[in-house]
Amino acid sequence: MTRSKTIKVDYLARVEGEGALYVRYDDGGVHDVKLKIFEPPRFFEAFLRGRDFTEAPDITARICGICPVAYQMSALHAMEDALGLQPSPQLRALRRLMYCGEWIESHVLHIYMLHAPDFLGYHSAVEMARDHPQVVKAGLEIKKAGNTIVALLGGREVHPINVRIGGFYRVPTYKQLLSLRDQLLKGRAQAEDMVRWAASLPHPKFERDDCERYEFVALTHPDEYPMNEGRITSTHGLDISAREYDCHFQEEQVPYTNALQSRIRERGAYLVGPMARYNLNYSRLSPLARQVAEEVGFPPFCANPFQSIVVRSIEVLHAFDEAIGIIDRYRAPDAPYLTTTPRAATGFAATEAPRGLLYHRYSLDEQGKISDARIVPPTSQNQKTIEDDLRLMLPKLLHLPPEQLQARCEQAIRNYDPCISCATHFLKVDLQRSGRALP
Repeated sequence: MTRSKTIKVDYLARVEGEGALYVRYDDGGVHDVKLKIFEPPRFFEAFLRGRDFTEAPDITARICGICPVAYQMSALHAMEDALGLQPSPQLRALRRLMYCGEWIESHVLHIYMLHAPDFLGYHSAVEMARDHPQVVKAGLEIKKAGNTIVALLGGREVHPINVRIGGFYRVPTYKQLLSLRDQLLKGRAQAEDMVRWAASLPHPKFERDDCERYEFVALTHPDEYPMNEGRITSTHGLDISAREYDCHFQEEQVPYTNALQSRIRERGAYLVGPMARYNLNYSRLSPLARQVAEEVGFPPFCANPFQSIVVRSIEVLHAFDEAIGIIDRYRAPDAPYLTTTPRAATGFAATEAPRGLLYHRYSLDEQGKISDARIVPPTSQNQKTIEDDLRLMLPKLLHLPPEQLQARCEQAIRNYDPCISCATHFLKVDLQRSGRALP
């Protein structure tokens, strides 16, 4: 008689926010996978309604303490789309520089503190630091460089306050930006070593069959690796503007999670994030980033989510390279921001948060008050794909002892660096067979 077994994860560890995992399987295969997000709904879209359009960047920045710049920039671009504002090239460059800072600090936090312990066999970064102190120290130094960029441009490291519709409240002088250069040069050299280290980690093998292959979705831009702007494209032929997003994507409520799940209409689950960006934009990486990727033998297309840690490290190297280039070419804008007059309109925007595509849509009335808001974060877009990956991966791992099986499930979820709070820490796993806990 086949006995049903259950993997029950009450609290996901080393992810941002509160979520759980439930898997039911037996000798015949995996029968149910649920990524449960039980963190209470936060209602950001609801309490944006009735607020002045100028408040959106500061309010949305509070959605996440790790990637506030992504939410600010998406709100800015959507409002400027509604109001017909076109910031100058200098202001645009400063926004990309700020985004580089966020990519650096967010990716490095994930790589060293949240994900690397999985590959090296530790339960936490603190435990890992006892045996690998120099590795953790290097990670903290690299992350600090990203924080410094955000602090200079945003006024502080977390929930920046210097960003406004049309630009910035104040812009840095060339001397202030130049003061970052030595730190960024050091960080870039450390990031090169980080790519080599990440590529040397023992990555579990997992790739989907052709019939199950991912539909990678990310922004693309003709002239640059995408951050703030671009068209929404996919490996299956999608090529649309942010204004067309709602025609091609839909969100669904499922009973076991407080976050909506996204899918492409008539096609289903898809994947956003570093792998999607990398696969759709490899040729737009900086020459140095491509060179180091080639040196470590990393291919231009990656379909193994366990290697996403390498992709993130390559994006960190690219972000350092681009940040240094922006500083070297910097010329102060004529004015720190553009002014505008409110009007009734709807604006759309999509940017690339560290975890992937982030979509914002706002409708304004004639006084510039927000009458409707929609925000679709990366994690809600990846939920279905995470569940599908576990469903496809687990049949090949059911021979493992319970503890190793649990660890592999946790690692698989952390491949995506889910930010559960954005989509609405500790992990306790309980394996059960026929109603009784396994030893």
